[in-house]
Amino acid sequence: QVQLVESGGGSVQAGGSLRLSCTASGNVFATNFMGWYRQTPGKQREMVAVVPNVGSTKYADSVKGRFTISRDFAKNTVSLQMNSLLPEDTAVYYCASGRGCTGYNCYERSIGVEYYGPGTRVTVSS
Repeated sequence: QVQLVESGGGSVQAGGSLRLSCTASGNVFATNFMGWYRQTPGKQREMVAVVPNVGSTKYADSVKGRFTISRDFAKNTVSLQMNSLLPEDTAVYYCASGRGCTGYNCYERSIGVEYYGPGTRVTVSS
């Protein structure tokens, strides 16, 4: 089992910035990625950004150029710097980890995601 604990989040006006952080503990050696997903009411949880142990960082098209994900492999942490926030970024953000996946758009389809944190709310007002 892997435990994920998020911090950060909150409320901000459009155009503002927030930073989310997540620390993993437990059987982290069995995981192959860390990243962030988000969910709004009535919608499926969607990938925001992930950092696989091997391979390229992936971003959702909607956040490219505005969000930056960073990972500290030694500390088992992942952070998400969110700039130029938009009202449509309002969601509950979840730290994620698991065995990971290969294949076309597999992270976008949440394949290989085994663990989520409890979530942290981000609210962007216009």
